[in-house]
Amino acid sequence: MALAEYLVAAVLIEGRPVAEVAASVFELEGDPGGDRRAGRRAPQAARRRRAGRRGRSPSPHHLAVEGIRSPSTSTIRRILHAAGLVVAEPKKRPRSSLHRFSADQPNECWQSDFTHWHLADGTDIEILDWLDDHSRYLLSIAAFARVTGNDVVETFTNNVNEYGPPASTLTDNGSVYTSRFTGGRNAFEYLLHLLGIQQKNGRVNHPQTQGKIERFHQTLKK
Repeated sequence: MALAEYLVAAVLIEGRPVAEVAASVFELEGDPGGDRRAGRRAPQAARRRRAGRRGRSPSPHHLAVEGIRSPSTSTIRRILHAAGLVVAEPKKRPRSSLHRFSADQPNECWQSDFTHWHLADGTDIEILDWLDDHSRYLLSIAAFARVTGNDVVETFTNNVNEYGPPASTLTDNGSVYTSRFTGGRNAFEYLLHLLGIQQKNGRVNHPQTQGKIERFHQTLKK
């Protein structure tokens, strides 16, 4: 059996510890990455030690006691890579590369969304929220049997009267917020256009864009 095949069978199939297999490699080949003379001396010493342990492969500890150097895991890894028997795992994207959007100033961006909730009697309602993206301040929260476009306009207008208009809004693509996919404008879009407020909508099926208000809904329900 070739050395590479032996390593694969021992570690991946038999599930033997790498250190034990490393000692066995020494028994078969000597240290491929070590001193040539030490490699020639090692097999005879390792075989003698193995015979004394009733057929078991000597551990790195016992080899070290007798002055026999065990091959390192990097040596075994190098052999496996050279034989093309190790598939490198793709590198994970570091967290530092993730861009977390946050408005720089209050009223720079308001997020809005609604979520479902069941009352004690089983009645299903929808809770509509407006949140300041910079401070995460909850501008308003209101419950409705069903949130409509008029409810969005009314709660938004009340918040504008209380806190002043935002520079932009960020919502999903629900029909109460936009009619972009039906070729027109709804009441909320007309209001934003009239006030000169930029409307931003997250990607379809990508709630992470509105992550702050999604996170608030989790807290609300807990």
